[in-house]
Amino acid sequence: MANSSEPADKNSLHQSNLDDESLNLTVIGGKNFWFDQGFTRLVYFFAVVTFAVLFVMTWVIYQEAIPAIKNFGLGFFWGQDWDTGNGIFGALPYIYGTLVSSAIAILLAVPVGIAVALVTSENFLPSWLRRILAFVVELIAAIPSVIVGLWAIFVFIPVLEPLEKWLGNSFKFIPLFNTQEPSGTNMLTAGIILAIMILPTMAAITRDVLLATPKELRSASMALGGTRWETIFRVLLPAGFSGIVSAAMLALGRALGETMAVTMVIGNSAQISLSLLDPAYTIPSVLANEFAEAEPGLHIGALSYLGLILFGLTLAVNIGAVLLVKWFGRKNN
Repeated sequence: MANSSEPADKNSLHQSNLDDESLNLTVIGGKNFWFDQGFTRLVYFFAVVTFAVLFVMTWVIYQEAIPAIKNFGLGFFWGQDWDTGNGIFGALPYIYGTLVSSAIAILLAVPVGIAVALVTSENFLPSWLRRILAFVVELIAAIPSVIVGLWAIFVFIPVLEPLEKWLGNSFKFIPLFNTQEPSGTNMLTAGIILAIMILPTMAAITRDVLLATPKELRSASMALGGTRWETIFRVLLPAGFSGIVSAAMLALGRALGETMAVTMVIGNSAQISLSLLDPAYTIPSVLANEFAEAEPGLHIGALSYLGLILFGLTLAVNIGAVLLVKWFGRKNN
């Protein structure tokens, strides 16, 4: 009996000496190979270069914005006047236009993008048709923004304008549509165009996230009695939440910085109006329209100050997305 138990004791002792690190072959990090060491240092170098380029860009814009920062201070954020002749500048109408147009775009693009991702990743349709649909949606991202703007002017606005006039006449008691005879170049049009432009980003990344979700989750959910739609909304989408949020934030970043298409359809009027059918202005639009002809000094400083604000908005959106993903992960755990 003693002899028969001895191998088991030795085996258990051997197993106890094995920990996770001894089984993880990536712990050494390739330190014993000169090629791996070189590749690691190259990756570190490119990471540092990326950070340095971002820092230099921010520093250069900050240097150009110093005249406006010293002259207006934080009051620049809520100033509403933009008079280049008298040297009076305020950013609030442009901040408002940027945030509202991007909000409209993301509210439209997220549900449509998730729907497109579901149709092109699940087996609702034949595989060949799913591939074609996914390719066509991703192809929208290859269209230059100026072409999208021209299409909007000559095709989309004439189709949308009667609907906007109907909204203005039928729902004028609602502040969002309280505009008589809208012209077609307004905040709502810009938001819809932005939604079309960011749809490929939202749909493509969400589709990749859903395709990467283990099939065992689908099988387990349906084995427990879940329907197809319960599996999608209670298992697949929550499992890919972090990836979907990342897709939405990338799409929102594209919407915040979009220039030409928005400039062509938003109306370029520096005003703050609750009505989505009124013309508006965005930070990228005013930069594109005025920077080439801006006089050195306070005017260029004000435009550079707007650039810093846009950079801050984009940074805040990304930080918020990271915090949201971490909060959701802690909640699930």
